Amino acid sequence: MRRSQGYNYQPLPQHQPGPSGGQQASGDALEEENERMAEELKGKIGALKSLTIDIGNEVRYQDRLLRGMDEDMDRTGGFMSNTINRVVRLGKGGHRNYMCYMFLFVLAVFFLLYIVLKLR
Repeated sequence: MRRSQGYNYQPLPQHQPGPSGGQQASGDALEEENERMAEELKGKIGALKSLTIDIGNEVRYQDRLLRGMDEDMDRTGGFMSNTINRVVRLGKGGHRNYMCYMFLFVLAVFFLLYIVLKLR
């Protein structure tokens, strides 16, 4: 695992225990170092927990948006399907002139849109 750039751990120098209780002083220093590192780790764990909760909230929000879009697309697909079925029924009928009129109408609408946008 890579260490972050702000990681500044320096190992404690190892001294030979002397007759005056050097072993106890070294143990206390190691204990203090362990406590400090435990506090740093606790802070990092808290930050990760907060980040994880925020990610979970964002995922739920995005899921809700996608479900709404899916429902909208289903409704739009239903409208389009009904419209296409009506056009097909109209085309299958004995009135061929209606399709010609519809084509001319669509062509006229696109022509008018072209003129309006060109004059802007």
